[in-house]
This record gives sequence, C-alpha cells and structure tokens, in this order.
Amino acid sequence: MAATRLIALHVNKGKTVAQCLADRTDYSQNAAKTDDGKYISSYECDPKTADEEFLLSKRQYEYITGRKHQKNVIAYQIRQSFKPGEITPEEANQVGYELAMRFTKGRHAFLVATHIDKAHIHNHIIFNSTTLDCTRKFRDFHLSGLAVQKVSDIVCLEHGLSIITPKPYRERQKRTEYPKRPVLRDTIRADIDAALQKQPGSFAELLEFLKEAGYEIKTGKKPSIRGKDQKRFIRFRSLGDAYSVEALDAAITEKKFSRSHPQKKRASQQRHDKKFGLLIDIQAKVTEGKGAGYARWAKVFNLKQMAQVMCFLQENGIDSFDELSTRADASVSRFNALGDSIKSAEARLQEIAVLKTHIINYSKTRDVYVAYRKSGYSRKFFEEHRESITIHKAAKDAFNKLGLKKLPRVKELSAEYAEVLAKKKAAYPEYRKAREQMQELLVAKKVAAVVLEKEQEVQEREIRQHQEKQEQEHR
Repeated sequence: MAATRLIALHVNKGKTVAQCLADRTDYSQNAAKTDDGKYISSYECDPKTADEEFLLSKRQYEYITGRKHQKNVIAYQIRQSFKPGEITPEEANQVGYELAMRFTKGRHAFLVATHIDKAHIHNHIIFNSTTLDCTRKFRDFHLSGLAVQKVSDIVCLEHGLSIITPKPYRERQKRTEYPKRPVLRDTIRADIDAALQKQPGSFAELLEFLKEAGYEIKTGKKPSIRGKDQKRFIRFRSLGDAYSVEALDAAITEKKFSRSHPQKKRASQQRHDKKFGLLIDIQAKVTEGKGAGYARWAKVFNLKQMAQVMCFLQENGIDSFDELSTRADASVSRFNALGDSIKSAEARLQEIAVLKTHIINYSKTRDVYVAYRKSGYSRKFFEEHRESITIHKAAKDAFNKLGLKKLPRVKELSAEYAEVLAKKKAAYPEYRKAREQMQELLVAKKVAAVVLEKEQEVQEREIRQHQEKQEQEHR
C-alpha cells in the first residue's frame, strides 16, 4: 500500500535556481537516509550531478525555444510512502522507478531516492520539469495528484502489494465539533450582561460601567458602542432585541430583561419547531453567570414545557411513566430497525454497482486476455496491453472473492438495483417519521422523570417537616 503526493518545487526567495536544485537533490540523497546511497537510482542523469544536468537542460530550453523561465517551477517531486513492513528498500526503489517512468513516459530525467530512516519506507522521486529534448516542459494538470496515485496503485498491484481503498463518503470519519470563533458582538453582549449584574440604577449608569470596562460610548438619537479593537461604532439595537436601549432600560427597572430574549424566527424555522424541549437546569445556569432575568425566564420556560408534555401524554393516551418508558423503548427499536434496513439497502446497492463494473470490464477485456494466454503469457504482449490485462485480472479476483461460479446478467443486476433503490426511497418517509416520534417520546420521558423526581423531593421534605413538628410538640 502506497500513498503518493505530487509537489511542485519552486525557487525559494533569495536563492538561485542552481542553489534550490542542489538543496532538493542533496536532501533526497542524504547518506544517512539512503544507507550511504545504496538505494538511489536515476534515469538519463547521474545522481551526483543531477542538479547541474537539470539546470543545463533549462538553459538549452531557453536557447532553443526563446522562452524564459516562468512561475518559478524548477522540478517536481513525487513522495511515495509504503505501509510499514510490507516492502523491502530494494523493491521500494524499483516500484518508485517504475512509477516515475510511467508517469513521465520516459520524457523527463529523474532520480529515485528511497529513505529508510522512518518506520515507513518512502521514496523521493524528483523529475526535471524540462523534457529530455529541451523543447517542452511538464505542465501540471487538474487532478494530477490523483493520476499519480492511480499509476502507483497499478504498479503496487503488479508487485503484489496492497492499495488504498477509498471509503464511501458516508463511511468517512467526519469532524462534528468545530472550534467556535470569537464573535465581536457576543463579547459586547457578555460585557453588557456583566455590567447589568452590577445592578445599575439607570441606563446612564450602565453606560458608565461599560466605559470602565474599556468601551467608548456615543450618545444621541441612536446610542452606539465601540470596543478597544473595533474600527466602527455598533448601535445597541443591532445587538438584538434584548439589547436595544428600550430593552436594557426595562431590564434595569426589573421588567423585561432576559439575556437570551427570544428573537423573531423565520417562517422556515417556525415550521420545524419541536413540540417541547428539555427542561433547563436553572441553578447550573445561574452559577455560569446568568442573570436574575434569565432565571425568571427559565422558570416560565420550564413550566410551559411541563404543560406541553402533559398535553402530549393525554393526546397519546399515556397514563403512567412505565407506559411512557415502554413506548419510548419501542420507538427507539423501530427507529434503529428502519435505519438498519436502509443501511443494508445502501450496502447492496454498492455491491451491485461494483459487480456490474467488474462484469462489464471482464467482458470488454476478455478477448485481449485470451490472446495474452495464447501468446504463452508473453512479456511483450503484456507490456502492450498492460491496462486491459490488469483490469481483467482485477475483475477475476473480485469474482473469486465473491465465490461466483456463474456471472449474473447485467440486465438482472440493473433490475435488482432499481428495486432496492425504490424500497430505500420508500423507507425514508417512515424513517423520518419514526425519528420524530422517538425524539418526542424520549424528551417527554426525560421531562416526566425530572417532574416525578421533584415531586418525590417535595413529598419527602413535607414528611420531614411533619416529623420535626411532632417531635417539637412532644418535647
């Protein structure tokens, strides 16, 4: 298995072309990395004088064509890294040589240096950007790195090495949490909340607290605020409805302030609102620095959520917590079963697509492979039809792994593909509906558990108070 990368080598700032070529070739031929130069090979150049030969060809190119060196690309490097323990240094150098020869088609001089100083053996392949006849240059093309990887995979297969199998997009590991970038307006809101916790007596006093925090205030018809690193003033009303002058003034008089004041939602967002949500741990939020206004709003929010959950339970005929738990568990099982069926359908679709490709490739290259076999497996015939024979062998290997004695017809596979795809599409609406039901039941179960726990705490507290009162009377 080999991972490859194509890198354009440029002229470094403050250095000449000769110096840059010497630096790159000297590094690749480092004696400590190549076992005193044992694992170095080259094509149409001497490794010891490769940099000078590359430079000479560039001068001849300018002389023959009359074109000057542009874009500062002096050579190209292919890095080819192998799986640890899978290949020897000698074979790695040979694989790198074949890769360079096929990718450049023998038109560019190159050297291959195999490094063994790391846990993974890897090649540094440096080829001249100028062709051997000094009339043309290598032009990097779109997806050239992918082309190098494909050529490398073919060479690795011929040498009995494994190759990297790309995973489907849905199976790749995706990054789910991204670091939040600091937003200027969020910082200003946080500082305003901190100033409000100091309990200013008026809006003017609030502005004084903000000035002490390092802000600059511009009063007038539309008051604005500017921090230390800000270029322009920001109006208070642009920070959100809860941070307009009127809302802040109302918050100071303990009427309406709430840091997370609900703003107007778009119609598209309103259509997708949930029936209810989880309860807020008010005590935890207060310890995080939330204000008294937030605590009051959170209490009202929790009461609303509890009421909505009770309505949901009545609408669905759920009379006990045990029944709610049973329904929630059943909804989870149903959702998982539908998800598994969709995943199995997707896996089968992928299998059919791969099998169809192999069958088509097998039929297209069958005549070439038969001729290759009749030639007595001639090396010359193989070189002339390398790609077709390699594709044919890959198809046969795939059939052997699947244990197919008789190949299915492409028409039958296409019909099965269409049938499985139709079932998968038909399952999606039910899958989404099951997901919504599961989410509603799980949230309702969580809210109900919190409510029951609080009721039990209240009952235990009343019992303790009653017992303490009786003990006092007996005394």
